[in-house]
Amino acid sequence: MVMNKQEPVVYIIDDEFVIRDSLTLLLESAGHTVKSYASAEDFLDGFNPTQPGCLILDVKMPVMSGLELQEELVRRMVNIPIIFMSGNSEIPDTVKALKAGAVDFLEKPFGNDVLQGLIKEAIEKDIRNKEKNLGQAVLQQRIARLTPREKEVLTLVVKSHSNKEAARILNVSHRTIDVHRARIMEKMQAQDIAELVTIAMQCGVVV
Repeated sequence: MVMNKQEPVVYIIDDEFVIRDSLTLLLESAGHTVKSYASAEDFLDGFNPTQPGCLILDVKMPVMSGLELQEELVRRMVNIPIIFMSGNSEIPDTVKALKAGAVDFLEKPFGNDVLQGLIKEAIEKDIRNKEKNLGQAVLQQRIARLTPREKEVLTLVVKSHSNKEAARILNVSHRTIDVHRARIMEKMQAQDIAELVTIAMQCGVVV
């Protein structure tokens, strides 16, 4: 599944203007599209979760800290890769951020090469995740087009029941099962039974 191409964005959140400005200039000169914010609240107001990218996030900020923003993004089920930065971090903060899925935790000042490498890794990770999620959403839409009876037949197919067995279990004719299976194959856009089973498993149909 190939998603619509969107320009990746590097988001910078730091309450210090000098740091935001210097990082923006540095990353834009390297060819990145950059959006910077002075607070976590401003970021949440302007963030587009469908756009690929990564977040360079200061740990110590007033009102909502970097770690609190990370928690809020998790609560909202927004899975953007985060690169934390701090001039005076504590080990518990680092451990907490990494356990919650942060890409890395940088101590200020940090080298440009290190940052650029982490940004490349983070953006590639986010693009992969969004492509996977988009593909999953498309498959779920196909499942949603099935009638309740077709879903019952699909479940039996995934559980390796033959048409004859499915007909007996559902108390219908063999011919009825044939019709249902044909419609299921068409709606799920599966080329064969093996592909149908794979799609169904990806959509959470119990086997």
